[in-house]
Amino acid sequence: MSIPTPSTQRPAQILVIDDEPDLRTLYELTLLREGYRVEAAGSVSEAWQHLEAGRFDAVITDMRLPDGQGMEIIHRIQKEQRSERCVVMTAYGSAENAVEALKAGAFDYLTKPVDLKQFRAVVASAVQARNAAQQPARSAPAAAAGNNNDAPVAMSDSGAAALERLVGDSEPMRLVKSRIAKVARGMAPVLVRGESGTGKELVARAVHACSQRSDGPFVAVNCGAIPENLLEAEFFGARKGSYTGSAQDRDGYFQAARGGTLFLDEIGDLPLAMQSKLLRAIQERSVRSIGSTQEDAVDVRIVSATHKDLHSEVQAGRFRQDLFYRLNVIEIAVPALRDRREDLPALCAALLSRIAHEAGMPVPHLSDDLLRRLGMHPLDGNVRELENLLHRAVALNDGDELHLDLMGGFTASAEAAASAPAPLMPEITTPAMLMPAPAPVAPPKPAPPPLPSDLQAYLDQQEREILVRALHDSGFNRTAAAARLGMSLRQIRYRIARLGITTPNGDDGASSHADD
Repeated sequence: MSIPTPSTQRPAQILVIDDEPDLRTLYELTLLREGYRVEAAGSVSEAWQHLEAGRFDAVITDMRLPDGQGMEIIHRIQKEQRSERCVVMTAYGSAENAVEALKAGAFDYLTKPVDLKQFRAVVASAVQARNAAQQPARSAPAAAAGNNNDAPVAMSDSGAAALERLVGDSEPMRLVKSRIAKVARGMAPVLVRGESGTGKELVARAVHACSQRSDGPFVAVNCGAIPENLLEAEFFGARKGSYTGSAQDRDGYFQAARGGTLFLDEIGDLPLAMQSKLLRAIQERSVRSIGSTQEDAVDVRIVSATHKDLHSEVQAGRFRQDLFYRLNVIEIAVPALRDRREDLPALCAALLSRIAHEAGMPVPHLSDDLLRRLGMHPLDGNVRELENLLHRAVALNDGDELHLDLMGGFTASAEAAASAPAPLMPEITTPAMLMPAPAPVAPPKPAPPPLPSDLQAYLDQQEREILVRALHDSGFNRTAAAARLGMSLRQIRYRIARLGITTPNGDDGASSHADD
């Protein structure tokens, strides 16, 4: 892999920190062959001598060092607001260390023993991220630049456009945009949390567009929409002939997202069995397609989303705790529409513009009365519900202004129900009207059968009754009875003998001419 900087610029400078001389030399030689300038250290104190003497593009550090932890280096680099991108190396199975490092500000992590191909790719990504941050930063929306403690964030055109698609200038939305601009810099997994219809996928796309992976693919997966028996093939791919109907090799979502972002929507709906396989793929950064014996290295950033409370799902045993910690390194909470009603005018304008453009018609004007009533509506379906309401209004509209009557009267009825006092007495009453109507009586539910005290004896009795009925209906022709029950003649003979079923052909259930 070539150095990700033009040949006219200086080679990127890398600091490698590892207390094992052989490994330190291996990493140093690997990076020198890539054209980097490399310095090496074997301890925290030695590393800081190098850092105090100059600047680096990336710092690659082992987690455990003789005089301290690699975390100390990350914390100090963050505290001093240095520009180096940190990559930590952790021992196999130390997932909690990697998560802790990413939360502390590490750009990425590697698991020992380190795969050198992956090592080169991660270092190149770190250098690219550092170089991009040093470019004159394109001004993001004011919300994204609100934190004075953050280093300047280079904003591509696609990133700025993605943030603009998150319509709204309320305080909750400014916080969301600021967090996106900040977390997009690294490789840490992001969990987007919010109610249905709040725009979680737009947030995920913005994270991708603002990152150094914006030129790579963005692959969106709805985890709750894939049949359970197809999940592994869809995620990891399958080789030709690995299952019925597999006529050719096919890549999975991980391979399709290589070099980009894999968005796992509704991650809380993923079955437990698949959760363990997903966890392994994320930890090992490699997948094995169905029918293959080879591990396929994949370079993807994971962004997931859910409307569920994953803390509660973990406590209930429906979601793996280790996977939750791996996905929830950085959390972005998307506010519900009821918590940012001041954004309604801008949201309505943006939605109407898009709806009208898709329909090839002029953008209609939203009446003040309708906008006021929309502000009173619960809008529990959030932006998705608002969009559906506006779609309906535009479809029914025959003028240049949208009025209340086009919305199906939902706001009028809601306002009337909330403001009208309950009548003290109906205007016209009759004895029949004054008598309450009898409530319909539901038939009593039958009591469930008692649980058997001996399950095997209970199942044997059920099987015996089914076999006797099938034999009786077939005139005790065991071949016909077996065919009716979908079993072989040998299987029905075995069951007749095991259950002690007496037949006209003998007590032992042996073969007879009746089977012919």
